[in-house]
Amino acid sequence: MNDYSDLAESIRFDNDYTILAAAHECSLIGVGRSAAVFKIENEQKVIKVFFPGFEKTAAEEAEIYQLLSGSEFYPAVYDAGNNYLVIDYVEGKTLFQCLNQGVFIKKQHIEEVDEALGVARNAGLKPSDVHLRNIILKPDGHIMMIDLARFRQNKDYDQQWEDLKRAWTFYKSWYFPKKMPERLLNGAAFMYKKIMMPMIERSAKSGNE
Repeated sequence: MNDYSDLAESIRFDNDYTILAAAHECSLIGVGRSAAVFKIENEQKVIKVFFPGFEKTAAEEAEIYQLLSGSEFYPAVYDAGNNYLVIDYVEGKTLFQCLNQGVFIKKQHIEEVDEALGVARNAGLKPSDVHLRNIILKPDGHIMMIDLARFRQNKDYDQQWEDLKRAWTFYKSWYFPKKMPERLLNGAAFMYKKIMMPMIERSAKSGNE
């Protein structure tokens, strides 16, 4: 398969982004805020098809993947069009799934995320919105990062990853639970985004005035 545009055209959404149709070669593996992701039959690749109105996001993410081409921490990009991109299929568990299923997150994994973000910064990017669902722990024990559209956002006060690292210092302690319910993890993420993050941003702004 090399005409990925045909696959992209086969995938149709209704007004609330429900998937109405997709080629039989495409198996849905995830739906996000701006796109749906499908595993391509007989290939170790996925096609990410963006919802109508997110064409700019599609172009932005394709450019970011191309900038990071060759890094062990990011999937390779094979094709991109007006509303889609084709990248490596990354097998493994997100760090969110690791916490939910009791798979221990090691110091090595935290250090690899730091290294991956350093690679992005050296490429002129400004990573933001780094969270547990866009970091994958592969079967070989190394991490890979996905969903990079926000790696160019000009956010002066995005310290989400630094806060997650601080939380990891508690997580690694013997008394901290290593397996947590999905509802608890989602609740913590919601509280951070809606309450803690705005407080951090206001505090940072006031400190610079």
